[in-house]
Amino acid sequence: MNPYLYIFGTLFFTVYGQIVLKWRLSGLKVVLPEGIWDKIVYLVKLIFDPFVFSGFVSAFIASLFWMAAMTKFEITTAYPFMSIAPALVFITGVLFLGETFTIGKVVGLLFIIIGIIVTVKC
Repeated sequence: MNPYLYIFGTLFFTVYGQIVLKWRLSGLKVVLPEGIWDKIVYLVKLIFDPFVFSGFVSAFIASLFWMAAMTKFEITTAYPFMSIAPALVFITGVLFLGETFTIGKVVGLLFIIIGIIVTVKC
């Protein structure tokens, strides 16, 4: 198995988890209560929503993929690839959630990608 698939799995499940949580919580029109205890109770109840729960499971699966990646790569090689996650979340958010697309965000993501290339190649 190609060890880069472990990094891809980490990225895929990380991005899925973030996108599905944002999508579901926006759809539920979540407004947190004021009190600390009320917030905790409310958030615990939200965990049992199937989509929210899938986001948490996705984060766990991403962690398993990351552990596998750590057996194949030095962290200084693997970790820069995790910087791709914001770009993937940006693209997915724009396409599927109607998030705003601005030149500033694109320029920032280009800097991230350049940084990944420099870090991995040098």
